[in-house]
Amino acid sequence: MKHVLKILTLLAAISAFWIVLLETSVVPHSTAWLLPIYFVVSLGCYGLLMVGIGLMRFPTCPHEALLLQQDIVEAKDFLMQNGVDVGSS
Repeated sequence: MKHVLKILTLLAAISAFWIVLLETSVVPHSTAWLLPIYFVVSLGCYGLLMVGIGLMRFPTCPHEALLLQQDIVEAKDFLMQNGVDVGSS
């Protein structure tokens, strides 16, 4: 619930800032109307950048991979003991 409140607070602050820009004519009126679109596009670009960086820096965990393979073998053995066909591989 706290995360939702943070997001709502951020959206309220951004909306208030946008309304102030519209009312005070600090930024030309035609440009101020496009600010939400710029914000959404910028947020999308930021999200894609973070996903890309996360994929480039994706950690490899050889120890965890070995543990996972052991768990798979144990699960197959357990299923075969209970009469479930798990395939030949």
